[in-house]
Amino acid sequence: MASTTRIPHLLEPYISLPSESSLNLVTSVLGAGANWLVLRHVYSYLRGSADGDESTKDTGVILLSFMRDGAFWREGSTKLGLDLDALSRAGRFTFIDGFSGLYGEAKNGVPGTRKERTLRSTELADIKREIEGAVADLRASRKILIIDQLDALLAVTDDSTTSLTLQDAVLSLRSLVHSTLLTLSADVPLVATQVTTLEREHASLVLSSAHQADMVLALRMLDTGTARDVSGVVRITGPGAETLGGATEYLYHVVADGGVKVFERGT
Repeated sequence: MASTTRIPHLLEPYISLPSESSLNLVTSVLGAGANWLVLRHVYSYLRGSADGDESTKDTGVILLSFMRDGAFWREGSTKLGLDLDALSRAGRFTFIDGFSGLYGEAKNGVPGTRKERTLRSTELADIKREIEGAVADLRASRKILIIDQLDALLAVTDDSTTSLTLQDAVLSLRSLVHSTLLTLSADVPLVATQVTTLEREHASLVLSSAHQADMVLALRMLDTGTARDVSGVVRITGPGAETLGGATEYLYHVVADGGVKVFERGT
């Protein structure tokens, strides 16, 4: 049986409002990106303003992305019926641009009253300070921190930034919010080879985060190659999955308009 709603019903139990102090992890590989799944986490946490779900109306989200700018996330959210600018004005959403200011020229100023922050330093102390400010921006009592592609910092900083320093930073930030969601790349050359220092640190970050996480949603390509109507596989594991019946695996298909179909094998 397949699901094509904004949040595919097969995934809904796994991306609903997380428990307090929880850490969830999404891993991706080249060809099976996590953007669609991050967008659905954001929608799940903020949808009270969009569909009348009262249970989420006191929830706010801080989204820090090291690989995509704010325009990308706003466009994707709009396709789901979520107005991030309106949610920002309401004190329920803050975006931190960890892409434009670090890898390119960020624009000075943000239109209107949009609460958008831009990282201009790769120093962990500066990044933590920006996140702490973003947490303070939210007027919601239940705050969720999403850090997209935290592992990118390992590639753009010096040797002082390690798997351990990033894990320590995440642990410190988790104490400020209701729940935390990380996305990390888990391509085989980065995790299994471990020849260079970068590969070893990357593998350590991914494996340690997976060990600490309450739930891991791992995206990968089909083992048999590509298929016209299948984009990839999502495998869900961890203690949180055990409370929902145990580890499970679904196929998914991302269509041209951003919609996602999730289904079981053989359906």
